[in-house]
Amino acid sequence: MKYVLVTGGVVSGLGKGVTASSIGVLLKACGLRVTSIKIDPYLNTDAGTMSPFEHGEVFVLDDGGEVDLDLGNYERFLDIKLTRDNNITTGKIYQAVINKERKGDYLGKTVQVVPHITDEIQDWIERVAMNPVDGTDKPADVCVIELGGTIGDIESMPFIEALGQFSYRVGPGNFCLVHVSLVPVLTVVGEQKTKPTQHSVRGLRGLGLMPDILACRSTQPLEENVKLKLSQFCQVPVSNIVNLHDVTNIWHIPLLLRDQRAHEAILKVLGLWCVGKVPQEPKLSEWTERASRFDKLKSPVRIAMVGKYTGISDSYLSILKALLHASVALDRKLVVDWVPSCDLEDSAAVETPDAYEKAWGLLKGANGVLVPGGFGDRGVQGKILAAKHARENNVPYLGICLGMQIAVIEYARSVMKLRDANSTEFDPAAKTPCVIFMPEGSKTHMGATMRLGSRRTFFQVNNCKSAKLYANANYVDERHRHRYEVNPDMVSEFEKAGLSFVGRDESGRRMEIIELPTHKFFVGTQFHPEFNSRPGKPSPLFLGKTSSKLHFTLSDTIYCLFHFDLNFAWQS
Repeated sequence: MKYVLVTGGVVSGLGKGVTASSIGVLLKACGLRVTSIKIDPYLNTDAGTMSPFEHGEVFVLDDGGEVDLDLGNYERFLDIKLTRDNNITTGKIYQAVINKERKGDYLGKTVQVVPHITDEIQDWIERVAMNPVDGTDKPADVCVIELGGTIGDIESMPFIEALGQFSYRVGPGNFCLVHVSLVPVLTVVGEQKTKPTQHSVRGLRGLGLMPDILACRSTQPLEENVKLKLSQFCQVPVSNIVNLHDVTNIWHIPLLLRDQRAHEAILKVLGLWCVGKVPQEPKLSEWTERASRFDKLKSPVRIAMVGKYTGISDSYLSILKALLHASVALDRKLVVDWVPSCDLEDSAAVETPDAYEKAWGLLKGANGVLVPGGFGDRGVQGKILAAKHARENNVPYLGICLGMQIAVIEYARSVMKLRDANSTEFDPAAKTPCVIFMPEGSKTHMGATMRLGSRRTFFQVNNCKSAKLYANANYVDERHRHRYEVNPDMVSEFEKAGLSFVGRDESGRRMEIIELPTHKFFVGTQFHPEFNSRPGKPSPLFLGKTSSKLHFTLSDTIYCLFHFDLNFAWQS
């Protein structure tokens, strides 16, 4: 097994996740099997209980792991399926060591950070790196490890020590360290400054790690004299210094690495270049075509994203990526209009009239409406109004998780005249509880107690839009993350009133997909289709394309006012 460690210096948010993913793409294009591990130094066991305001979206894996959003980036770039163990946290490591201590595995020894914590980190990496992730039973050839945070962070110290020991454990030719650093330009001076990177590399060396390759982030391509200076003071060959400057979209990054022969530098460090173990030059024709295609998109379509975390785009990262995958496949330029759900509510008309007018203007001007998942009652009434607007005006609507439940509540109130219809999440004493807490859920523990991971949904109506989009399959496996569900005792009432529950779980009592047959496209899913979307294989519900024709779904409305800062601010 070969290991590539990606670290970051100077500042956070440099794009270590995209860099690690792009290195993986490059090595995979050379014919190697690649897996990934993300190390997050925080004390949480996993990302499941963290607010999107704190850490962006929680990405959900097939096995139910609630992990850092960077693992979503790895899966999308490399088209692999990871497990919860591919996300290492301080909480997991300490929990494992303490459990062993309680069992007596350390034979009465004093349990310390060194060697017990550091050994556990190394053992975890070696164990997980061997797990197949590409659908075969064969382990990877190379494991790309991303260390979260910035060199010098206190919480990273045990991992830095462990990785230093690990490089010695696996031996020369099996470990390559790529250090991502910033080369800023001071506007007053106007020249690229190398000192921040010099200090970052010095700090890395002081902690026992020597960078083999420097990946320098900058707004413009590095000048040759800057590379020479970095090589001299950081003691890294010029050929091993790659420049990751701003680009029009992140799909250019693997191409940027390839053009600078980064794969050759990495493979030489890993002892794979000269011994002929790499059968080919990296084949990236699909990436080249996709990146070029994105840059040429002109025909715009608009999506209104109605949520409560609209100020932080990473909160809905996978949905944005799924929209992007679909838009590029359909040659549409995506514009996402961010609509804070609170601003749609009647109270906002009095308290913040300008925001109210702007929110409704964006909603009414959109070609499609998307209400994503979420928790809590803030902004719920605004989401209900958005669903009502889409339903009454025949505007394509996709509700995901909470978005489906919102559509059910709105239908009950507006069409079925059940004015007290609500979810017990928002009103535990609701007189008409059309969305209820799942009986197997826990009301005392929050972490890892939801219905999580890949679950099977069976189509109940063969000619429904959703089944057609999934190529007329009898069932589909998608990932879930929820505590509440549509009240099964009210399903017959809804169906008599015209709302169709076209997808259910294996028991037939848990509702998975709703459709409004009389509507152009009004679909809600309890699952999260965005988690399985890939650049070359968009999610069917976002793409809206069958073998015979296009349905007018959200991806038919995609152009993005937000632009994701695909100008490579690189936050995965």
